Amino acid sequence: MIVAGDFRNGVTFEMDGAVYSIIEFQHVKPGKGAAFVRTKLRNVITGAVIEKTFSPTDKFEEARIDRKDMQYLYNDDELYYFMDMESFEQIPLNKELLSDSFKFVKEEMICKVSSYKGNVFMVEPPMFVELVVSECEPGVRGDTATGASKNATLETGAVIRVPLFINEGEKIRIDTRTGEYIERA
Repeated sequence: MIVAGDFRNGVTFEMDGAVYSIIEFQHVKPGKGAAFVRTKLRNVITGAVIEKTFSPTDKFEEARIDRKDMQYLYNDDELYYFMDMESFEQIPLNKELLSDSFKFVKEEMICKVSSYKGNVFMVEPPMFVELVVSECEPGVRGDTATGASKNATLETGAVIRVPLFINEGEKIRIDTRTGEYIERA
């Protein structure tokens, strides 16, 4: 059990059948009246953010979120298969659990799989990945004064903007959180 008076950033707990993580908290002691705890909470399953005020004596069940490294194996239409690196057990996950940044993940990459009470709710790809440019148009000489960029298709099928000097067949590093080109690999 966790008491609202002990709230800290990053603490996860159950409330009203949902799991929340504390983004911000503030202990308030007004001149008149009882003290209270003002919080900003994120629902870890849906990602929704709410603001809520608690009495410092409110008690909640602490929630344990499991994060495990798993290797992405392959996909079969709507199911994506991941392998536990310790037990070598394979689990299929629905496409809805994958974020938009999963378009940068290729087979055999290691991802973080988050679950609560055995139910997977999120798959995080690595922060940075190295991929080969499979298709891009050649850069036009003289267009470099404005810091111009062009579209490039990566080996996973994702399309991003890259500088003009990047050519087909080159390996580049990408930030999966923003989908931006970082550097040549």
